[in-house]
Amino acid sequence: MFSPLCEFDRRQAIKQESNFLIGIDEAGRGPLAGPVVACACFIPPSVVQHFGNVNDSKKLTEAKREEIFKQLTSGSGVLYGVGFATAQEIDELNILQATFLAMRRAAQKFLKMPDSCALIDGPYPVKDLPMKQAPIIDGDAKSLAIAAASIIAKVTRDHYMAVLDTLYPGYDFGGHKGYGTAKHMQALRELGPCPEHRRTFGPVRKLLPGNGLLP
Repeated sequence: MFSPLCEFDRRQAIKQESNFLIGIDEAGRGPLAGPVVACACFIPPSVVQHFGNVNDSKKLTEAKREEIFKQLTSGSGVLYGVGFATAQEIDELNILQATFLAMRRAAQKFLKMPDSCALIDGPYPVKDLPMKQAPIIDGDAKSLAIAAASIIAKVTRDHYMAVLDTLYPGYDFGGHKGYGTAKHMQALRELGPCPEHRRTFGPVRKLLPGNGLLP
């Protein structure tokens, strides 16, 4: 079964004069804690018919994302790279530049692939990405390669946050994945920020010692 997203990629391949379209997307720009994670993904034309169930990760249930993630990453012929930018790098660079850093790291696997073009989810080209690229607004809902990258990035980050849950008990990172839920904010007020919190993000910054809300 062919995904309807294949047709967009076919047209982009012609437009970009590229035989190797690499989808790049990220997960985790909005949370108050944890890394931003990017994925660069290439689905060979010979296997695209196996991924008719791939869609924008935000439109899938957690169980469906896990299922497709296993399908994409378990000897299916799909090539992918994953890149992280840490909470500390986010604070040092800002979230946009840290997202670009994670995307550049994810794309390292494909830098020597000839005649390639990266389709980037969003309106902005990735700064200093050493390969041809094309920003695609709402790309995760249009492109099969970007949608697959969105799933791998999201599930990889969710798994990482589950590990952080064991390292920093009390914050429920495995539940809210670092987003600013009421439970997360209550834990922040009671425990204070941990090393995985993004200190330049307003809700965390307000709770840092010296800002009047924590001793």
